[in-house]
Amino acid sequence: MRWWTALLAGLLALLLPMAAGADEQGGSVKAGEWDQYKARFLDSGGRIIDDANGNVSHSEGQGYGLLLAVLAENPADFALIWSFTRRELLLRDDGLAAWKWSATETPHIIDINNATDGDILIAYALVLAGERWKRQDYLQAASRIAKAILDNTLLDHGGRTLLLPGVTGFGTTDRPDGPVVNPSYWIFEAFPALDRVAPSPRWKALSDDGLVLLNALQSGPRKMPADWVSLRTMPKPAQGFPAEFGYNALRIPLYLARADMGGRDLMARLRAGMAGDNDALVLSDVSTGAVQTSLTDPGYRFVNHILACVLDRVPIPDSVKVFSPTQYYPSTLHLLGLSYVREKRPECL
Repeated sequence: MRWWTALLAGLLALLLPMAAGADEQGGSVKAGEWDQYKARFLDSGGRIIDDANGNVSHSEGQGYGLLLAVLAENPADFALIWSFTRRELLLRDDGLAAWKWSATETPHIIDINNATDGDILIAYALVLAGERWKRQDYLQAASRIAKAILDNTLLDHGGRTLLLPGVTGFGTTDRPDGPVVNPSYWIFEAFPALDRVAPSPRWKALSDDGLVLLNALQSGPRKMPADWVSLRTMPKPAQGFPAEFGYNALRIPLYLARADMGGRDLMARLRAGMAGDNDALVLSDVSTGAVQTSLTDPGYRFVNHILACVLDRVPIPDSVKVFSPTQYYPSTLHLLGLSYVREKRPECL
């Protein structure tokens, strides 16, 4: 029996590395990480579930799901998410997506207005998928959405090219302090990709002016941008919204890092303004600087660690290197952060 034991041991030695390698397959988002994410947030019909907001789905979540599926090199899951997005959200006459969908409401669309960051994410993911997997239909769909973004959500105001958060409700004639923008809707890495399928000098103008705006938004003692900003005159927190550096704005440094943009001064200011005790990420009142919430979820903390990596090459701590899903939003940021570090900052791992 000794020969049989030796043969079995040899086979196990061959198979175990293969099994370990299978878990590591995928792209900059590993297959095992994507499997955990989709088991928690992707239903069988192709919708990404926001479990912290009544299990609704929205265009932002569909866009994030599409992008993560590309980064995980999973064309089948991409196709599933895209099928729901196309069928359930792309119902507006202007080619943009309705932003909010609920399984418990009839009709399922509970807000037909668009959310422009969701449109950008969807179009961006379609460009990447079309180029990576040679899918002309994805590129054509991306082109249609990108042109709709150009035609309906960009606004020239005060010598700047601005991005309206939605077609309705944010413009100069919609509200007394309009236009109102959300600085976190500038997804800088997407604009060159959208320019490839819908060429226009306005993409670069939008990117350049967004960076100028972020450098100018220095509210309160922490010198941080608010989630919602009125640009009627001088930039200030918009009426009717909490005057806070909040859950929207916390992703700004992640977007800047992923696009290799921002510059040291801006990134250092954001890092100083959002860093709390024990590497927590703090949300704050932009007028007083008072801390409102201290976030300790690994997905939120990872944004702090990316800034430390970018600015000072501080290694990412082991406590956040391993992905384990918590809630939809921080889990999404966590995977986008891990993907970025693996692709562009491996020295920090």
